[in-house]
Amino acid sequence: MTITVNAAEATTKFAELLSQVLLGEEVVIAEQGIPLARLVPIANTSSPRIPGLDKGKVFMTPDFNEPLPEEILSDFENSHIV
Repeated sequence: MTITVNAAEATTKFAELLSQVLLGEEVVIAEQGIPLARLVPIANTSSPRIPGLDKGKVFMTPDFNEPLPEEILSDFENSHIV
């Protein structure tokens, strides 16, 4: 449902209107019947983390914790930060 209020009413009833927005309502602020702004809740774009969701999709080789080969280590040691 959309609630339409004039700008003066929106100023005096902002806390009440914000409560309505948090309940899922849309509030349109108008001046002389012309819509100027819309208050809507911000969508939660992140989803909750679910442990084990990617189980079996990620693996590490048995030598993961072994030292890197000398040629790769030397690349790190000889790199220059610009």
